[in-house]
Amino acid sequence: MSDFPFGFGLPQEPEDGESGKNRGGGQGPADNPLAALFGAGGMNAQDLGAAFQQLGQLLSNDSGPVNWELAQNVARQTVAQGAPDGSKDRSVSTQEAEQVREAVRLADLWLDGVTSLPSGASSTVAWSRAEWVEATLPVWRELVDPVAERVGAAMSDVLPEEMRAMAGPLMGVMRSMGGAMFGTQIGQAVGVLASEVVGSTDVGLPLGPAGRAALLPQNVTALGEGLGVPQDEVRLYLALREAAHQRLFAHVPWLRSHLFGAVDGYARGIQVDTDKLEGLVGQIDPSRPEELQEKLQQGLFEPEDTPEQKAALARLETALALVEGWVDAVVHAAAEPHLPSASALRETLRRRRASGGPAEQTFATLIGLELRPRRLRDAARLWASLTDARGTQGRDALWTHPDMLPTAQDLDDPDGFVHREQLDFSELDRLLGEAADGSTEGSDAPRLAKDDREREDSGNSENSEDDGRDERGRDGEGGRAE
Repeated sequence: MSDFPFGFGLPQEPEDGESGKNRGGGQGPADNPLAALFGAGGMNAQDLGAAFQQLGQLLSNDSGPVNWELAQNVARQTVAQGAPDGSKDRSVSTQEAEQVREAVRLADLWLDGVTSLPSGASSTVAWSRAEWVEATLPVWRELVDPVAERVGAAMSDVLPEEMRAMAGPLMGVMRSMGGAMFGTQIGQAVGVLASEVVGSTDVGLPLGPAGRAALLPQNVTALGEGLGVPQDEVRLYLALREAAHQRLFAHVPWLRSHLFGAVDGYARGIQVDTDKLEGLVGQIDPSRPEELQEKLQQGLFEPEDTPEQKAALARLETALALVEGWVDAVVHAAAEPHLPSASALRETLRRRRASGGPAEQTFATLIGLELRPRRLRDAARLWASLTDARGTQGRDALWTHPDMLPTAQDLDDPDGFVHREQLDFSELDRLLGEAADGSTEGSDAPRLAKDDREREDSGNSENSEDDGRDERGRDGEGGRAE
């Protein structure tokens, strides 16, 4: 998988001159025309002809900042060629599908006792790696397109205006080439990621269709190997995490747009150092195509950090930490009474997320963002403390509105947030309820209204010369109240 930021990079060269075998599960020239053009050696006339034919199709396809048709094809081919560990994708068996359904069903029962949020999974599926690719590509598109579009616009801004006008059709060709390059890189990355994820929420975002809990049995088995934990416990613990994520995203309607909005805010803040870019491009020798790859590795297209990006990134990191911390705390509360390996599995998953696991690294490669909940442990402790202090109902009520959630500063002082005095609206709710019911006897509402009218009448009966004093008095009282 490429290490170039924002999806830019050249396809990997064939290994040992064999056109059909690329390092890291890449595509051969017949499947990847960019590899045919930029790869080295080992190409016959048939491969070259097929590559140029596909390249012509790509250049005539103005599909936006990313060629998603190419990305889908490359991802499927990457999955078909096998994972880096040598494992091949396979269909999910009937038994595996039933095991996943049973695990999610039991997980939802256990979660009912530790959270006030009801089940968010309307269906449960067991996916192969190829099925995960097909199901998640629409969300990848939603995440990647804003960043790819902004980077492409920044690249075109480097050219002087008169040169852009003269280029004309060539600019369209360059856009198609950029979309194809993005599509190739994204397809390869998503294809490799498919061999590592265990469900639809590994990156802390809902990558699958809404309300559909999903596990990948083949990858669940691979994760459990070497842990010394029974596979059914591993499967159940991962089902708890998947089901907990589903509850949160299903019953906190603003959460998804909040997270995706932070990504979009990051994209809007992208700026490219045009002076650096112009200098590097001017140094490229057209007779040495490999020099372009060297410049790419030096960060030719790497954008600058801007205040807008930093603010969006901070908002995203805090939100991810709160999501993952809540899931961590809730899943542990549900698993600990039932699974002997709950603590060991919790630590394994914590390290996998906090150390920048495969999912986070892939996303960072694609669009320059790290989906790493850096303060996962702090957030988990805060949610656990909230449970002790306010119960599950009070804890989960904080998801009602984003302004009610803990901030990054609150993660620094969790005790201060947990024990902060909360406004009590119970008496007001009671009075409003009685007024709505038309109840007058024994109610404080009519008495309070009567007292207010008597005070108003008393004020109006004062002489006019006292009006100024009374007004000043009221102003003074208002100032003190503030």
